[in-house]
Amino acid sequence: MGILALIWGSSFILIKKGLVGLTEYQLGSLRIVLTSIFLFSVGFKSVLKVEKKYWLWIGISGFLGTFFPAFLFAIAQKHIDSAVASILNSLTPLATVLIGVAFFRILSSKLQLWGVVIGFAGTMMLIFAGADFNPHQNYWYSLLIVVATIGYAFNVNIIKKYLNNVSALAVTTGNFIFIFVPALVVLYFSGFFETILASKEMQLSFFYVVILSLFGTAIAKVIFNKLVQIASPVFASSVTYLMPIVAVTWGLVDGEGFSFLQIFAAIVILFGVYLANKRAKTQ
Repeated sequence: MGILALIWGSSFILIKKGLVGLTEYQLGSLRIVLTSIFLFSVGFKSVLKVEKKYWLWIGISGFLGTFFPAFLFAIAQKHIDSAVASILNSLTPLATVLIGVAFFRILSSKLQLWGVVIGFAGTMMLIFAGADFNPHQNYWYSLLIVVATIGYAFNVNIIKKYLNNVSALAVTTGNFIFIFVPALVVLYFSGFFETILASKEMQLSFFYVVILSLFGTAIAKVIFNKLVQIASPVFASSVTYLMPIVAVTWGLVDGEGFSFLQIFAAIVILFGVYLANKRAKTQ
């Protein structure tokens, strides 16, 4: 979990740097294409052992847990700071509880439900506080990250319930088998190939996305899927406890501002996440 927090906590600043020379759709699709190439080279043999009954869930997991979030985060971070994006991402355990109750019949305690309510209140507080502190930024784009956390929540519940017997590498590689072609189509029509050789700014951003793809997506996804399989979905998604610490540090180094009210809202969110995760920690 510590390794994941370090890798994924650094992903937000890499997305920010990647967006300097790339559009949102170029970054999202390029991230998926590069990760696919890496995973296919090391994990292709693992998918040959996967039974047919698992492939539908692997495909759904790929789109909900990787494809759509890759674009949602890129679009959102074009308008809001990377540190704020990381804090909103910590809503994933709350969404995991809600999705588990609503769709997977995973019971939750009253304490967990209170955590969801408190976390949601902190989210709205963070959005409005950010809009007031950074009026030049459109904080309504924060809602795209909330949608992405719902996708993550579906993903971890699917892996735990339907893919627990499939190796983490096979699940991750299988995810990208489904989303590689759609991402390549988006990248082609984004104009990336026509402009990359003529723009040094794009080439530097490409370098950041290579790092993001190799560590923040490929390696981290395998580690995370394994963590889901050996622990509970809520516990695994609680890596988002630690990610904001790394991400906010990077943001401050990069000159991002942060108000006292935003800090308070972040504490409220993390307290809500703590309550939502409490049952899993005491079992």
